[in-house]
Amino acid sequence: MIKQKTYAAIDIGSNAVRLLVSTITEKEGMETNFRKTSLVRVPIRLGADVFLKKKVSEKNTTRMIDTMHAFNLIMKSHGVEKYKACATSAMREAQNGDEIAQIIKKKSGLDIEIIDGSHEAAIIAATDLHALIQNDCNYLYVDVGGGSTEYTMYSNGKTVASRSFKVGTVRMMEDLVEHKTWEEMQQWVKETTRNFEEIDLIGSGGNINNIFKTSGKKVGKPLSLKYLKDYDEKLNSYTYEERITELDLKNDRADVIIPASRIYVNSMKWAKANWIHVPQIGLADGIIKSLYNESNRKKKA
Repeated sequence: MIKQKTYAAIDIGSNAVRLLVSTITEKEGMETNFRKTSLVRVPIRLGADVFLKKKVSEKNTTRMIDTMHAFNLIMKSHGVEKYKACATSAMREAQNGDEIAQIIKKKSGLDIEIIDGSHEAAIIAATDLHALIQNDCNYLYVDVGGGSTEYTMYSNGKTVASRSFKVGTVRMMEDLVEHKTWEEMQQWVKETTRNFEEIDLIGSGGNINNIFKTSGKKVGKPLSLKYLKDYDEKLNSYTYEERITELDLKNDRADVIIPASRIYVNSMKWAKANWIHVPQIGLADGIIKSLYNESNRKKKA
């Protein structure tokens, strides 16, 4: 007998706000299937407000309310049974973050949980990576967002360490990443990976997904460090306008992809990795998985 559930995840990031609707199919004797039914992305770029002025602007507050109201209607249309909305770096640093969350609750009916960096890393680590992670291999998972970068080190199929750094694409574009923070991130990656041989990276985030699509590689095949370095040089050789017209990048992707590429290339160098896998998953997928796991735990309790 087949059982189906529809869950939704809202990822309120520093660069964009995303709604993922997922259909979960359960059948006895078979592995649970998570299928993306709908994915909507709105580039509000909260980080541009918060990292410079410490507050979400009135304009972006209105956009957030409209977006959450629209997301609520989309979830109703899909018959979503459970949802969770998580806000990350920008909202947790905004002086009016809690106030904005309350206004959104009142205007759209949606609850927002503002999560810290370690919680964000833990949710991302909950994503379904078993098809990719081999028990006898070592992986450094890197998720690059607008306001922060999350790392998780896996060895023998288990989490060894995880860490969040205030280094993100929007923050870097506004020149708000201190050299000290970049050095700390470099040091952490080097020290965490030092005692492991033959490490591969796993990359998540909209920018690495875009780079992977551009590569023309088959799903499941990794990108090499050489390819990433060459592509990074190519990106930097074009102007912002040329990246839109020549490379067919969206307006809100053509700028943030530059610092994102820098983070991925450097992470590979620091970890002495030659390959990066791009499973095209992220925080929203982790939220769906955590909702599912939480529901199962309650059933068994």
